[in-house]
Amino acid sequence: MTNMEKQPSLLSSKLFQKQRQVEVVLNRSVLAWKRKEGNRKRSSGISEIAHSQVQVCEILFIRNTKDGDEDDTQTRKHQEKTKQHSQLYPHAFTVSYVRRTRQHQWRCSDVTFHCANQGLCEQWIRVTNEQLSLLTNRPKSLLVYINPYGGKRRGKCIFEQKVAPVFRRAGISTDVIVTEHANHARNHLKTEANLDKYDGVVSVGGDGMFSEILHGLVTRTQTDQGVDQNQPDVELVPCSLRIGIIPAGSTDCICFATVGTNDPVTSALHIIVGDSQPMDVCSVHQNDIFLRYSVSLLGYGFYGDVLTDSEKKRWLGAARYDLSGVKTFLSHSYYEGTITFLPADDNMGNPRDQLLCRSGCRICQHKPTSKDKHIEMSVEKEKSGKDGSSGWNVICGKFIAINAASMSCACPRSPKGMSPFAHLADGTTDLILVRKCSRLDFFRHLLRHTNQDDQFDHSFVEVHRVRKFRFQPRHHELVSLEDLSEPPKKTGFNPICSTQTTCNYSTTHSNWNCDGEILPHTAIQVDVQRQLIRLFARGIEEQQQQQQCVFEDPCTPGAPEPSTGVSVD
Repeated sequence: MTNMEKQPSLLSSKLFQKQRQVEVVLNRSVLAWKRKEGNRKRSSGISEIAHSQVQVCEILFIRNTKDGDEDDTQTRKHQEKTKQHSQLYPHAFTVSYVRRTRQHQWRCSDVTFHCANQGLCEQWIRVTNEQLSLLTNRPKSLLVYINPYGGKRRGKCIFEQKVAPVFRRAGISTDVIVTEHANHARNHLKTEANLDKYDGVVSVGGDGMFSEILHGLVTRTQTDQGVDQNQPDVELVPCSLRIGIIPAGSTDCICFATVGTNDPVTSALHIIVGDSQPMDVCSVHQNDIFLRYSVSLLGYGFYGDVLTDSEKKRWLGAARYDLSGVKTFLSHSYYEGTITFLPADDNMGNPRDQLLCRSGCRICQHKPTSKDKHIEMSVEKEKSGKDGSSGWNVICGKFIAINAASMSCACPRSPKGMSPFAHLADGTTDLILVRKCSRLDFFRHLLRHTNQDDQFDHSFVEVHRVRKFRFQPRHHELVSLEDLSEPPKKTGFNPICSTQTTCNYSTTHSNWNCDGEILPHTAIQVDVQRQLIRLFARGIEEQQQQQQCVFEDPCTPGAPEPSTGVSVD
């Protein structure tokens, strides 16, 4: 039984599309149209049937088509035929829907149907809008924050030219705030914004702008619910409002990892259709002091040193990261410390299981049972877990890098990302430990982030999927933010790492890179808060998901015949 046969048709009419008669059928799931080309036959002698369809949930909007609204790129001869046809069938409506193109990009595509009378045209518009109104996940009002300085300083232009017009056509109202200084959006969300007015919050900028909105919205939610963020083991309350990301930054890692592309129009269409993608958030504490939230990368050692050095070169723009990366690589420092972590359950997979996190991910949809929660609570009560008991593991050593990836961290420059098989919403983070090694070996590890080789397939690299972890540096840490700008002190000798390459051993510490911000402490505790926020996204679609969903012929003999009361012939 076909999809259209399972559901009764709401409307079925013979209309005209591109001067050809088509049979158009609408039910609660699909809008489909089919035309019969009598003058075109296959080699078998059977007339060719041309049909198309779109899911109702991916219809963006429908409108009455006025003269001149249709494609003006046609030839003069074609325009004359279209004009003559419009005079015979002057009433028309246009359906705008999602069309998938290359590399996960979405575009707004239009199809126009001509009717013989105004009543039929209005009926199609009314019934279609009624079905769209039943999609309660679609936002009607949004609070938009624009960072005018991020990336190439095009955030305001991108929103006004590419995003705002489609929002207006979809009937979405927006309140726009152009930020004037750092943490403007965060502070406004925490205290001033009347969130009851909105169905979501939109970030127009880069990953830093998203982080501001994340911190503001999560903090506001916990404050409203009476939850103390300074308690490391407290279970945070998920945010009710979804967050949309219009990419306008330098890397836009979070957008790329949740949509598959850094394209403003694609992100805007995901917002319009009301997609919802849950996402884990790591809370970072030092003793009983809340430090920050992280959704992508926590990096100590190499990535912390790169960020620390790049902060002194902000005048270079995005190029400072490349320069600081080369400098940090050549310095080849390592740091001693102790990592204590609580491994994830076996059903959460492992970081090398080749299971990509994609739209509808099975692992992210797994819901912990009451037994799982009971076990976790009992383990949490065992504070003696530092010695490795009660499920906790302890690793001491000398590390060039310690990274915790809560998502793949993929971006255009690193298509696989830091941890290719990390998941967005499974309640875990992938803890990657890069031990002291030669400079050449570390270079090979970094190089594999840009190709198809397994970056974990080295004797000096180990990776664990964890729910919580703690890090304690061996040496006393500096606590003042001013001291973070000082370069790490080096000893007067260079211990041998291999027969050809040496490492510099720091007697102080590195810094934690928390989603592009430097943490003021190095001894930290990290807890993964499962599905704390939701984005206007659906995860990266598989190749077969990118194609328009294909159903059986919607205009089959089993489907209701077009209503004679609304037929155009």
